[in-house]
Amino acid sequence: MTRITRSQFADYIATNDLKSLFIDMGWNNDTSRYAVLIDNTPYPLTAIAQKEGFKIVCCDVAAIPDYQTRRSIDSQFSRQAHEHLIIFVDGHRNQRWLIPVRQADKPTRIVEIAHHHGQDIEALYQRARGLFFNLDEEGNITIVDVIDRVTGQLSQNSEKVTKKFYERFRKEHQSFRTHIHNITDDVHRDWYASLMLNRLMFCYFIQKKRFLDDNPNYLASKLQQSQTIRGSNQFYSFYRDFLLVLFHAGLGGKKSREQVQSELGRIPYLNGGLFDVHELEQRYPDITIDDAAFAQIFGFFDEYDWHLDSNPAASGREVNPDVIGYIFEKYINDRAQMGAYYTKEDITEYIAKNTIIPFLFDATARAGGADIWGEAWELLRASGDTYIYPAVTHGCALELPAHIALGISDVTLRGEWNKPAAAAYANPTEIWREVVARRQRYTELMQSIASGEIRHINDLITHNLNIRQFCQDVLARTTNTQLIRHFYNALHQLTILDPTCGSGAFLFAALNILEPLYAECLNRMEAAVVEQPQTRDDFGTILADMRSDKHPNQQYYIYKNIILNNLYGVDIMKEATEVAKLRLFLKLVACVDANKGKANLGIEPLPDIDFNIR
Repeated sequence: MTRITRSQFADYIATNDLKSLFIDMGWNNDTSRYAVLIDNTPYPLTAIAQKEGFKIVCCDVAAIPDYQTRRSIDSQFSRQAHEHLIIFVDGHRNQRWLIPVRQADKPTRIVEIAHHHGQDIEALYQRARGLFFNLDEEGNITIVDVIDRVTGQLSQNSEKVTKKFYERFRKEHQSFRTHIHNITDDVHRDWYASLMLNRLMFCYFIQKKRFLDDNPNYLASKLQQSQTIRGSNQFYSFYRDFLLVLFHAGLGGKKSREQVQSELGRIPYLNGGLFDVHELEQRYPDITIDDAAFAQIFGFFDEYDWHLDSNPAASGREVNPDVIGYIFEKYINDRAQMGAYYTKEDITEYIAKNTIIPFLFDATARAGGADIWGEAWELLRASGDTYIYPAVTHGCALELPAHIALGISDVTLRGEWNKPAAAAYANPTEIWREVVARRQRYTELMQSIASGEIRHINDLITHNLNIRQFCQDVLARTTNTQLIRHFYNALHQLTILDPTCGSGAFLFAALNILEPLYAECLNRMEAAVVEQPQTRDDFGTILADMRSDKHPNQQYYIYKNIILNNLYGVDIMKEATEVAKLRLFLKLVACVDANKGKANLGIEPLPDIDFNIR
């Protein structure tokens, strides 16, 4: 139990006395100061506490920066303090807690918790109170323990929320389809129900970012207005007279923006194909859907908080675009007799990283010569166990208990080896025999790394080393600008095809691998043109394109490049390709905030990816 009461916690948060908060929770004082520079804007970071090297820093700003800037700040600060929590505080004492959650063999996930000054602190209190450390723990805590506690406490299990959402969604889908009329084929009615719900979920995501007439409750408000109109015009239909106009003429049409604004309010033209007249709408031109269907589904959607950036907040009711993939996954599992199969994230990520990254290394070597990766292998040789996964390193720094160690040289003393091992030494379910074998494997790996035996990217796969982190670190630390140039060219020219793409599981695995590589290359290019002006010939055109007004920001530029140039998918199931496109579009929209001062609210019309995904 924490010794900090809810009342004390509320006082600390209200007065913005974060240092005292963490000191009272058993953290150690820290007075370090840091600064990062993003787009020529300095962001000072003041350390307020630390535990075993895990840093908690505060970033005082006039206004909390946008998501992409926060992510860039986190990325730069990671080079100074790998494990950390950043708390952004603005001039109105609003806070946003940001923590990178790193899991073995998975991409780093950014988790954020927003708290507005004056808001009830219960949700934040419940998430933060577990960060307390007792005095009797001193001397027994490692950095791994601190990481586990912080990430476990602040990173909620969003999968539980998603599963709960799906269970209700399945029932709502069945109910929604009963309100659809004039589609005679049951399979087509199911398909159209899915299409409509996908469109509505897309709108729920973007209305929360105020892209729909600056109204976070746009759809529900328009439904309520339609009831008033229906009172004087019984033939008015929310579906036919409003939604189809919104979809086909507004979001997906090139109709005069002035005319659209008078009918729908200020909304962006998105293009992208999602809101075009669908083949089912062409085949069944007299479709109608009862208003009651929308009242019911909006009531369900309104029970959740919709977040495009995939960052859990603190309410426990958050859904993000991953929910759409999960819905399709469950839907596919129910139709396994068709031969459809959904491949889960751990498998897609493993296959994608171990094909994409070696390809990029080989393509770079072909362009720049085999020696271009020379410093990469020197980095690896000096890395110790940095690229050995935690599941292998766990407990290896500890001396084995004497009664276990004796059995290594004398097999007659292995009586305890088949018993469960202590948690400090073992991964879950390991017995001592397995711990000893894993430690021997760890020693062999360390010898292979230190001796320089590993000198090809494929060797990292053979030895099961963290190939993703290694690649990112090489790009971040290399002094060879030609390596950056050749690697970026290979990255830009890479094409990845999934011939049975479904809802895009493998494509998203590839996107998650490519995105940080693009970002690292662009960051290094920006630094190079400042430090080495002669590199402008190599990098100037790329950076000018990235900074042009046609792209809202760097993150959008990266995702658009990946989606248009790198990713291709084919599937026999049209519903699947629609879901894949929808998820890719949401990835782009997540990078942009509505800006009323810019044309089309600051969002670039979505690219046409009908050629890429078909």
